[in-house]
Amino acid sequence: MLDARFVRENPEAVRVAMANRRCEWDIQAFLTLDEERRSLIGEVEAFQAQRNEASKAIGALMKDGKHDEAEAAKEQVRVVNEQIAGIDAHLAAVEAETRDLLMTAPNIPDASAPVGAEESDNVEVKRWGKPPEFDFEPVAHWDLGPALGILDFDRAVKLAASRFVLLGGMGARLNRALINFMLDTHAKEGYREWVPPVLANAETMTGTGQLPKFEDDLYKTTEGLYLIPTAEVMLTNIHRDEVLDAESLPIHYTAHTACFREEAGSAGRDTRGMIRVHQFDKVELVKFARPEESFDALEGMLLDAERILQLLGLAYRVIVLCTGDMGFGAAKTYDIEVWLPSYGAYKEISSCSNCIDFQARRAAIKYRSATEFKGTRLVHTLNGSGLAVGRTLAAVLENYQLADGSIEIPEVLRPYMGGAERITAEG
Repeated sequence: MLDARFVRENPEAVRVAMANRRCEWDIQAFLTLDEERRSLIGEVEAFQAQRNEASKAIGALMKDGKHDEAEAAKEQVRVVNEQIAGIDAHLAAVEAETRDLLMTAPNIPDASAPVGAEESDNVEVKRWGKPPEFDFEPVAHWDLGPALGILDFDRAVKLAASRFVLLGGMGARLNRALINFMLDTHAKEGYREWVPPVLANAETMTGTGQLPKFEDDLYKTTEGLYLIPTAEVMLTNIHRDEVLDAESLPIHYTAHTACFREEAGSAGRDTRGMIRVHQFDKVELVKFARPEESFDALEGMLLDAERILQLLGLAYRVIVLCTGDMGFGAAKTYDIEVWLPSYGAYKEISSCSNCIDFQARRAAIKYRSATEFKGTRLVHTLNGSGLAVGRTLAAVLENYQLADGSIEIPEVLRPYMGGAERITAEG
């Protein structure tokens, strides 16, 4: 959530930021509400001063034995109290409306984020590795997997609906191997592993920005809980409404969860195979950092996600997202895109973002220092995929396929695969 004071004092900067984000957020509505709020506060303070004076007068009148005049003054105080109560109710409604409006505003892009309107304006910053060259026609993972008997899309439709995946045999084991490999690698880099629930309440979803704006993309239970779209939701909210010690920062968390997304409005986009599905596994990275250290923390998180692809020997590129393509809560985002032969192109496999104090303000996550400053300050929160497991599995199948249709298992995964070196057709 944006800082109301910042919006009030920098309306033109906010207008420019919203335009750069291709967002039609109504800043004028906010300014009107904010002016009304301050006017109401002024009225309350004036009536409170009037009440205080009347209360003093009542005491003096009672002391002088002027009981009739004191009773008249008491009636005046009663009327003033009613007026204050009415204004307070109006003020509470205006403050709630102001907060609701602020909840729908995206984050202000950092100055280092390139200004652009759409995906084509993103800026590539690096490449690693070379895409494999095949002496045969490579096969897409949505054909490779079924031929090997390790992926079954038809039965997934029977069990659930379209855009779900059923993994079996060595496909299921490869999926588990990737999860354990990712978690073990991140643990070595200092991330603490968690196993959170995959159902979240509305307060939790609001804290990281999924609610209220993106409710249509979420699965909701009849009890009012939501299936999480990413473990970022849970890891970040672990410290909701808490004050952390400055000495504990930075904090690094990781978790594997299933993730669930309705993907409303995404029909026709990457609907074949495992690229865009309703349920998928992901290993998530979250950091809590001091404000002055958060952009260095973002660079470190990016390297942590890249390391997984490097160890797997998968070619990728890194792009920095332009202002018009960034996620709702991000101030700056790097996307990592892995090479997929089926597309003849790079496809997103990780997104690493610094949300600065945007989520922390919504979730009331602060820190204090005994020596550096008085009071408390908002932490900065960061999140990234480390990595999306299904997309990584698809990339392994496609990039490590052999002419006979089998799959060579990357060396770093073999200890997790019982020493197996290849995946061959099953049953």
